[in-house]
Amino acid sequence: MAKTTGRCLCGAVTYAFEGPLNWAGHCHCESCRRQTASPMTSYLGVPNDAFNWTGVEPALFQSSPGVRRRFCPTCGTPMSYEADKFGDEIHLYAATLDDPEAYSPAFHVFTSEQLSWLHLADGLPRHATTTGGD
Repeated sequence: MAKTTGRCLCGAVTYAFEGPLNWAGHCHCESCRRQTASPMTSYLGVPNDAFNWTGVEPALFQSSPGVRRRFCPTCGTPMSYEADKFGDEIHLYAATLDDPEAYSPAFHVFTSEQLSWLHLADGLPRHATTTGGD
């Protein structure tokens, strides 16, 4: 099976995983927007047992109870979102993939928090909160 890889801007933090994604989608929540300084964030969910950091270990920021965000300690690139409620997977930022063109999002979440000036016509399913029910 093909290995998927990614890295931060400076190349110090790298990662790899094998196998299929659990999911791929866009998040519009305020926390993710502030973390990335962007109008939305594109993620992919990867099983923990298929994933490993291959370069410098990223720094860790506990952004709220049970939520950890990792980033490059040198260049600051956001690298992952991890939450106790998603204990069996890591959420990676799609833009950190070595081949982000291979990424294919399937939905939008937290559209109830989407910025009013961001207009998207991609036709993907939209969820006011999470995909588990609005």
